[in-house]
Amino acid sequence: MHRLLTLALIVALFAGIVAADDKPVRSDLTPKDLARVLKVTAPTTDFTKPEQFEPLPAGAATTKKLINRDIFSQFSANLSFDDQEKFSLGNGFFRKEWVAAPASTQASDGLGPLFNSRGCQNCHLKDGRGHPPMGAADDGVSMFLRLSVPPSTEAEKQALASGQQNVVPEPTYGTQLQNFAVTGLKAEGQMRVSYTDLPVTLGDGTVVTLREPHYDVADLAYGPLAKDVQISPRVAPPMIGLGLVEAIPQEDILAHADPDDANHDGISGKPNWVKDLQSGQIMLGRFGWKAGAPTIRTQSAEAFAGDIGMSTPLNNKPYGDCTAAEAACLAMPNGESPQLGVSEAPDPILDLVTFYSQNLAVPARRDVADPAVLRGKEAFYTIGCIGCHVPKYVTSRRASVDELKFQLIWPYSDFLLHDMGDGLADFRDEAQANGYEWRTPPLWGIGLTQTVSGHTYFLHDGRARNLTEAILWHGGEAQKARDAFANLPKSSRDDLLAFLGSL
Repeated sequence: MHRLLTLALIVALFAGIVAADDKPVRSDLTPKDLARVLKVTAPTTDFTKPEQFEPLPAGAATTKKLINRDIFSQFSANLSFDDQEKFSLGNGFFRKEWVAAPASTQASDGLGPLFNSRGCQNCHLKDGRGHPPMGAADDGVSMFLRLSVPPSTEAEKQALASGQQNVVPEPTYGTQLQNFAVTGLKAEGQMRVSYTDLPVTLGDGTVVTLREPHYDVADLAYGPLAKDVQISPRVAPPMIGLGLVEAIPQEDILAHADPDDANHDGISGKPNWVKDLQSGQIMLGRFGWKAGAPTIRTQSAEAFAGDIGMSTPLNNKPYGDCTAAEAACLAMPNGESPQLGVSEAPDPILDLVTFYSQNLAVPARRDVADPAVLRGKEAFYTIGCIGCHVPKYVTSRRASVDELKFQLIWPYSDFLLHDMGDGLADFRDEAQANGYEWRTPPLWGIGLTQTVSGHTYFLHDGRARNLTEAILWHGGEAQKARDAFANLPKSSRDDLLAFLGSL
């Protein structure tokens, strides 16, 4: 009897069900299911063969379609026929290019007046990863600059600390630089990027040249930026697996949080608490480079307003990110029309785009039994990468999409904020995320970046030209793992990169 109680206590503590640190309880599981989840999500110690179900990183939702440029645009493999139709409709709106108002087709107008893109797909090309401008002919549509200023009043500080507000907008230019405008209006300005070479010598004498980016804004059309402006570059992240991330129980993410580094391992992940536009409640941030959005629907509504300049039922901003200082923008027509709804992208448009984004499938793993991949997986675990890139979860039985319920998934992320050191710092706060902190990005699909996106630029601003550079930029809480990678023999580094390439 004592042995059974001890085992039950261990199981409960591991899953965050009991107590010592007041972790919240996962309430969607029976004790039997909890024991199964505990067993299947425990980190492996056997690297001689693939784990059971490892080839299916999204469980039954994993797509096994042919690997090509369209592999990130497939729907969840277990989606019902009716939901496949809904996915296709959402895909149509995701690919749609909006036009300025007034237009002969009122259902397609409302763009801008200031904007970064005419449609979702233009940034998330092939539903993949964006990149910094690549040459003079590249308009940089898949990358933009976030803007803000530090809080200056107690009310602003409290709004950020409580998650009611993510940032304090730059007084003239708002929350991001809009580098396009409708006819008759000037764009806010143009992002300029330059690089400085930073040579890094690895343990075996190999020299890797990193490139340190420098950002500026040219051709400002509405006056100077605030002297204390905070600028943060962002590339569009890949879209796969978002619905599964949304389906991870909050308790399982918070179980990895250790903001005060109580276990003294040097890793102190913390959650970002932000406002959900639909409910008005403060919720766990899961999406965006700093976990600034709690749900896909909120993130989609904010992208419609901030990136395209369109209002939705959740975000009534027909002038997008235009500020009171941009009178010429506010004087332009907008696309709202009473006969089509109170917003420029009314329901069901936002619903369909949300559903599409929830069900972009993760591709099946490749080469999981390859000896080099298995050795690389062992190195990934051994040098401490899984301290932030947590391999696996089981999604909630209460997920909003039936096909995403109770699936074993392998995103390789804890979805928490971590201090990544001076090298990656943008010195811009976002809700509770400070200027050094970034959300751990999931790694699934990272090995297909070249196939889908035609490049291998990584990190929040695409500064890293390959995965080796991306790892070498890690600092702060990841410094120990970064240094361990740098000191591996070349054969072991190649194995670790082979493992990442299989994801």
